[in-house]
Amino acid sequence: MAHSHTETERKYLAPPTGDTSWLTALSGVGGIASVSEEGTDELDAVYYDTVDLRLVDASATLRRRTGGSDAGWHLKLPLSGDSREEIGAPLSDTVPDALRDLFLSRTRGAEPTPVVRIRSTRINRHLADSDGMVLAELSVDKVRAESLLAKSTATQVAWTEMEVELAEDTDPSLLDVVDKTLRKAGIVPADNPSKLARALEETEIDAPRLADARAETVAPGRAGEQILTYVEEQVRTLVRLDPSVRRDVPDSVHKMRVTCRRLRSVLRSYRSVLDRKVTDPIREELKWLAGELGAERDQEVLMERLGSRVDALPAELVLGPVEARLRAWNVANTAAARERTLEALRSPRYLALLDSLAALTRKPPLRGKAGRKPERVMGKGILKEYERLSDEVAHALELSPGAERDTALHQARKAAKKTRYATEPARASLGKHAKRLGKRVKVVQKVLGDHQDSVVAREALRQLAVAAHAAAEPGFTWGLLYGQEQAVGAARERELPEAWAVASKPGLRKALTR
Repeated sequence: MAHSHTETERKYLAPPTGDTSWLTALSGVGGIASVSEEGTDELDAVYYDTVDLRLVDASATLRRRTGGSDAGWHLKLPLSGDSREEIGAPLSDTVPDALRDLFLSRTRGAEPTPVVRIRSTRINRHLADSDGMVLAELSVDKVRAESLLAKSTATQVAWTEMEVELAEDTDPSLLDVVDKTLRKAGIVPADNPSKLARALEETEIDAPRLADARAETVAPGRAGEQILTYVEEQVRTLVRLDPSVRRDVPDSVHKMRVTCRRLRSVLRSYRSVLDRKVTDPIREELKWLAGELGAERDQEVLMERLGSRVDALPAELVLGPVEARLRAWNVANTAAARERTLEALRSPRYLALLDSLAALTRKPPLRGKAGRKPERVMGKGILKEYERLSDEVAHALELSPGAERDTALHQARKAAKKTRYATEPARASLGKHAKRLGKRVKVVQKVLGDHQDSVVAREALRQLAVAAHAAAEPGFTWGLLYGQEQAVGAARERELPEAWAVASKPGLRKALTR
């Protein structure tokens, strides 16, 4: 079974041979009261990656290590700052299935193979407070790295390095205090973020890099560069979220679904920059993935909404087993939606989409306008989306309340999202003008979103009421909740004209054409 923890550390070049004054300097700073030596470990790690180093390219590492207190398989995934998530599994001869799923979005189905063997003689020290609680571990490693790939120039390299890793629950600011003290003692940060990175560099393994491939085709400071920078960011986000979705981390499904929508929107809004013959099929597959994720996310949102509505009711208005029926309904729907999500992520179709996104960023299908100045190209793209939004809102407001208007308002909501997403990559060139329009449109989107949620909630409440009636349970509470949702929907419809009046001020659009 896999287990995980957050690893927060910094690496340094080896301290001067024979000089231990820096150890003394650490005592008394940042709550450190003592520095104690805890023995020596012999560590032997084989790092795995695809032959074209896809894990390295995605800032992830996979290793099988023996020796020390945490022998086993370790998958390290990047977090923010100095932190990474380390997911461990017991020792075995082959890569554990529990880890395979978690790096699949980065390898895209390619089989990992041994690429580097790193053996280290590690001297361990504990940095503890006055109560003896360990705040951090300080280790000095004598490293011997050996390339296991035939395409490397050098086969073996050696160096000595040091790292400081925080204990669980230690304030991250301690790293800054320790860093300042070490620098004063003449110890400087390492040039490479990991042992593997240094081993790959010094054995001169020729690994492909996305940025290097793209630099040959994209002119700096032009529309193409801005669009591709945004696309790459969203692709990285989708890849990064994959392991969290598989492990059911809260809000991860929602974030992944939004990322799909952002990508779809930018590929649509800037067809003048990226050839739609290539991007339209990708947009269709992103639509499919967002739809598969949507069942789980929609159920989550709906349960939060209905649950809070029931909780807010006075006890005397909750007649019958309302909470129990709501929980049972949620469990049944959540289980089905969860399985739908996992089936999508296990499918060949999903891997093919990841391959298409990787190819899109590596060899972007640029059109002529990619080489133009971004202000005009991106301003035009935003205004086209705005015009579609304007038409949708006008159409919805012309209709009488009812099912047809509900559908039209939902279409307007989707158009508002597309307009807002179109402003995001444009902020680098259009600045506050794109940001301001995006904020105004977001208000419209939120009004329409709450309206649509009320529509969906009403249908769910109707179904729950029918089931309750069939079981001879009171229907009063379900009807009461239905009426509340009707009132919410009506209120949002009354709010829409004012929100749209603010978002549709001519000055917001005029600023995008200057």
